[in-house]
Amino acid sequence: MTDRVTIDPESNMLIDGKLVEASTGKSFDNVNPATEEVIGQVADGSSEDMHRAITAARRAFDDTDWSTNREFRKHCLNQLQDALEAEKEQMREQLIAEVGCPRMLTAGPQLEAPLADSLRYPIRLIDEFEWENKLTDATDFRGGTNTRLIVKEPVGVVGAITPWNFPFEVVLAKLGQSLATGNTVVLKPAPDTPWNATLIGRLVAEQTDIPAGVLNVVTSSDHLVGEELTLSPEVDLISFTGSTSVGKRIMEKGAATMKRLFLELGGKSATIVLDDADFASALLVGLAVCSHAGQGCAIPTRMLLPRARYEEGVELLKSYFGMAPWGDPQREDVIMGPVISAKQRNRVMGYIAKGVEEGATLAVGGRRPEEYPKGYYIEPTMFTDVDNSMTIAQEEIFGPVLVVIPFEDDDDAVRLANDSRYGLSGGVVSASFDRAMAVARRVRAGTMSVNGGLWYGADVPFGGFKDSGVGRQNGTAGFDQYLEIKSLAWPSA
Repeated sequence: MTDRVTIDPESNMLIDGKLVEASTGKSFDNVNPATEEVIGQVADGSSEDMHRAITAARRAFDDTDWSTNREFRKHCLNQLQDALEAEKEQMREQLIAEVGCPRMLTAGPQLEAPLADSLRYPIRLIDEFEWENKLTDATDFRGGTNTRLIVKEPVGVVGAITPWNFPFEVVLAKLGQSLATGNTVVLKPAPDTPWNATLIGRLVAEQTDIPAGVLNVVTSSDHLVGEELTLSPEVDLISFTGSTSVGKRIMEKGAATMKRLFLELGGKSATIVLDDADFASALLVGLAVCSHAGQGCAIPTRMLLPRARYEEGVELLKSYFGMAPWGDPQREDVIMGPVISAKQRNRVMGYIAKGVEEGATLAVGGRRPEEYPKGYYIEPTMFTDVDNSMTIAQEEIFGPVLVVIPFEDDDDAVRLANDSRYGLSGGVVSASFDRAMAVARRVRAGTMSVNGGLWYGADVPFGGFKDSGVGRQNGTAGFDQYLEIKSLAWPSA
């Protein structure tokens, strides 16, 4: 094991190109969820600070050539990529400390996966994207012939509001695509995990040529400070990842100023294991709820098993849950640490109690572990004998809780998977690829894993149906998310 770097967090915000304290001088604590200890402070921004950031972003968009100078944007984003790579180990230690994510996961979606592609892909798209499309000349209703040109240009000022579960991954996905398309950004990170965002702010200020105001980072313990982005007429688009309830509030409050929206919200994803599947390998996906303590919107939290093999599947899942490696996130061998806060732990424990109350069988876990008196830990938990109408099968728990539901046949499995207000992700496993694909195409979800396939990537559109959100992030669809379309026409020669 290599020597671990000492954490050097950035406590200041980035507003108009400068690293600054809150205008009130206030700060708030950053707490390690694995130890419940305060590990540092960060500026506690106010509404005044947010408005200063919005003004700076508006000016940078309107008065500089950031929105039109693609080569300069490439240059600046490549600088940021280099700066982030140089700070990779610093970011790793900060993420483990403030997020409570296992060290193992920083080798994947918490750090190294987004670091590899979340900027590089949109940088590449700057050259490859079809910014303009010339249509064939056409005769209009007056008898004249016109040349038509369709152009895409940045929306303007983007308000990016990010969650605490995969903070660096989500922040970088939003920044990569919104900045590459020529927008300016005000970033409001979750108060539970501010340091990854403030570190990016420091790197932008000190190691890139990104003009003042193009990126602003405002940290605050007050969620209503973030709502200023939704209310401001100077902000053109809100890019939000988080809960469905907050997403609906953003949609409602943003209506007054006709906000463009990208909303990546909650999920209650189902894995359908068909009766011809190899259960020994297929049911390993049940352990996904243990990954980062189930704090992922696309994690499959419902497992649908054929009734004829239900008991067989339950016994196998019990044995797998008994082997799930969890504990101190600093350990190299665990996939599951604590949940983010005492509030979140209480929420999850409330759902576990509700499951028992409604008649589901608590087959595994369900307790706060005695071996971890400090830290917001919950045991890996599995419910069986679950009806899909139960609260634990319908609501997003966002904790290490799997519900196992029986189905009769393929049609019934599809019905159950779709019997949800969410539609973010899911999976199907079968010995027959054609059968698995036929079922996957019928599930109303934005992403589907077929026989263990992994859809994740900077070039893959991600988002959901129904209450799981509006729009797509990543891929060319994500690039389009941050662009407006303009149609031009002139008389043909």
